[in-house]
Amino acid sequence: MSLTTMGDRKFSFEEESQSQRLARKSKETPFFPVAIGVCAMAVGYGAYMFKNRGKMSPSVYLMHLRVGAQGAAVASLTVGLIYTMINEHILKKK
Repeated sequence: MSLTTMGDRKFSFEEESQSQRLARKSKETPFFPVAIGVCAMAVGYGAYMFKNRGKMSPSVYLMHLRVGAQGAAVASLTVGLIYTMINEHILKKK
């Protein structure tokens, strides 16, 4: 653990493992693991459907799959952002 002083503020930095970091990020932004799960499901579906791609070349199919998985992750993060904004700014709990 190291202690850094900047002006009148003190910051404490601790080494954290990847699992600790993932747990911390999940608590800070709960839609982050949801986005990872949606992306993984899109990739799993694409891998399952790979055999039924027809005459499409594998590289084009995989490019479409990548764009679809990224779009699904961005969409779930956007829904999470909208949900957080509504809770914090419109429905302020006093």
